[in-house]
Amino acid sequence: MDHVKKSVELFGLKFNCAQAVFASFSEDLGLDEKQALKIGGCFGSGMRKGEVCGACTGALMVLGLKFGQSEVGDIESKLKSDDVCVKFLEEFAEKNGSYICNDLLDCDIRTKEGIEYAKENNLFTEICPKMVESAASIVEEIIKEN
Repeated sequence: MDHVKKSVELFGLKFNCAQAVFASFSEDLGLDEKQALKIGGCFGSGMRKGEVCGACTGALMVLGLKFGQSEVGDIESKLKSDDVCVKFLEEFAEKNGSYICNDLLDCDIRTKEGIEYAKENNLFTEICPKMVESAASIVEEIIKEN
């Protein structure tokens, strides 16, 4: 199964956006899917504060797992992960208008009113799956290019 399809499927199973994106790539990068789902558990909905979109934080965890620094003095990996992080965020914002959850949903999900607005207007079921798909697609492109 491709990563984009799996990301959307996991989100549809009620895993959060970060979990869905991160777990869909995890096994290909040497991390058990269950562990990835647990690691991503606190990153959905912009870390529950409407900050950086969870699909983006899940994507950045994928890119860190793929390109990140794990050895002291490995400056090349540090620079590579910095580069793919910036590339991802710029491309996501260009395609979606922002990488901030509250901006993407056009409401403040830090508040009860904002959450109710998002639910009443089906934002979590109409906007969020598109963000999951977009994030996974951009990650696939970056991995292929690098």
